Amino acid sequence: MTADHLGYDPERHARLLTDYCLAVQPGERVLVQTTTLALPLVEALHRTLLQRGATPIVRLEFPSQADEFYRYAPEHLLDATEPLLLSEVESVQASVRILTPTAPDSRLDPARAARHRAALAPIARARAQRRWNLTLYPTAFGAEAAQMTLPDYEAFVAGAMFLDTPDPVARWGDVRALQARLLERLERADEVRILGEGTDLTLRIGGRSWVNSDGKRNMPSGEVFTGPLETSANGQIRFDVPTIYGGAAVSGVQLTFRDGVVVQASAEEGEAALLAALETDAGARLLGELGIGSNAGIQVPTRNILFDEKIGGTVHLALGNGYPETGSSNVSALHWDLIKDLRQGGQLLLDGEVFQQDGQFT
Repeated sequence: MTADHLGYDPERHARLLTDYCLAVQPGERVLVQTTTLALPLVEALHRTLLQRGATPIVRLEFPSQADEFYRYAPEHLLDATEPLLLSEVESVQASVRILTPTAPDSRLDPARAARHRAALAPIARARAQRRWNLTLYPTAFGAEAAQMTLPDYEAFVAGAMFLDTPDPVARWGDVRALQARLLERLERADEVRILGEGTDLTLRIGGRSWVNSDGKRNMPSGEVFTGPLETSANGQIRFDVPTIYGGAAVSGVQLTFRDGVVVQASAEEGEAALLAALETDAGARLLGELGIGSNAGIQVPTRNILFDEKIGGTVHLALGNGYPETGSSNVSALHWDLIKDLRQGGQLLLDGEVFQQDGQFT
């Protein structure tokens, strides 16, 4: 690799997470959660945290551990909170979860997975009260899902995080500045309308706060987001970016909203997973987030939400839990981002004015 194209390097990734994303300080405890597939990044992160004077708390699972739990756990364990994990989360100042994409298991019962996600809600709430980051380590299945070779996928991941540049932190500063300009217009808006194939949906955002997501919580990032008014969504939307959620492949999701609530739902693939997710709890049929992707380094879908929701020219809506800092009051154990590509014939309107046409900001 040349100095101008450094490629994926777990050491650089670990330093970006420690110093930029989490801003770890001496004496802090940091929880690291992932599977053994991410061992090179875990080792680098463990060393880096120790070098910064922090205490790493590492929780490793084998790749199929969660799937096997959903399949074989007795009923009472599905509804258990996992007190040891809750205690760990409450004992740290920051945490990082590292995704390691693996093949979906068609034998899983989506309803069992949804039940356990609901039981883990206290852990999610405790994590949200501390500094946190969600990132990804490139795996062989991640490459397969993205229809890339593993070296190409590693290069893609590095590029999305700016790890292939001499100064990733400076590049995330550029993203922050770009998104700040978008927010100047978005913060004045009251009504958002999304138009596209199978889509005509209106939302209200007046009085809500927008967040400039610049890699501190998600790595990679590249989006601005808010929480729409809980009863404001009306119309229908087709989410055309396929994904993998909760161990299930899902595509062709069509939702109809009335006064904020999903009243009709279908999917061309993974409909059982979609319907189970909507039954998670009372807040699962409401929207917790409206996000607009702006990362020009991510141009093709990879069936991974962390990356695909950041694609420049897309919007995403999250079913379920909202972020309190946006003004959202929706509470749910579910937070599922569904993605709409606007780059071919789509429009995003603010108070009737075109803000984005065919994926390009106007």
